Amino acid sequence: MLVALLLIAATGIYAQGMQRRTVPERVKDAMDKITPALNLNATQQAQTDSAFTDYYNAQMKMFQDARSSGERPDRSQFQKLTDERDAKLKTIFTDDQYTKFKSEVEESLRPQRRQQASN
Repeated sequence: MLVALLLIAATGIYAQGMQRRTVPERVKDAMDKITPALNLNATQQAQTDSAFTDYYNAQMKMFQDARSSGERPDRSQFQKLTDERDAKLKTIFTDDQYTKFKSEVEESLRPQRRQQASN
């Protein structure tokens, strides 16, 4: 039973550590997925990098503010950030690239949540 408890605690600590990546790490991961999928040119890469840096910085600030106030961030705030990011991306990408981003690439940028097995 002790081993099971330690395993559960270690898994929880590991999962929390994965969520605390820095903004540059998150941007790099996003760019590594977006650039080849959409075949971005150098100008588009720089502009997309900037758009995602702004987006992830705003997200981090929202999480920090929520943590300090003890409340959960409002879903509408997340949606507003995503809408602002998408508006920027729409000016950077061609229509085909934006459509492909929304239909194929965007889902791969979301953190993967593990399904918990129900006993």
